[in-house]
Amino acid sequence: MELKEFIAKFAEAIEVENQEALTGDTEFRQLDEWSSLSTMLLIAFFDEEFEKEIGGTDIRKCSTIADLYKLATD
Repeated sequence: MELKEFIAKFAEAIEVENQEALTGDTEFRQLDEWSSLSTMLLIAFFDEEFEKEIGGTDIRKCSTIADLYKLATD
């Protein structure tokens, strides 16, 4: 999966309205749509899309969407 496709699926998973503004450098915690529920949605997204189990600790180590992408593809 390419970064652009990951960004689109990430935006869909946490219901970002303006996904065109997202880049790999976007700090996802700064998004208006980011909330504690987003963490759970992101965990489910990783499980569903990548068959990869992650937790809150893994997410806390990331700051940008590119960091999440790297976590997904490593």
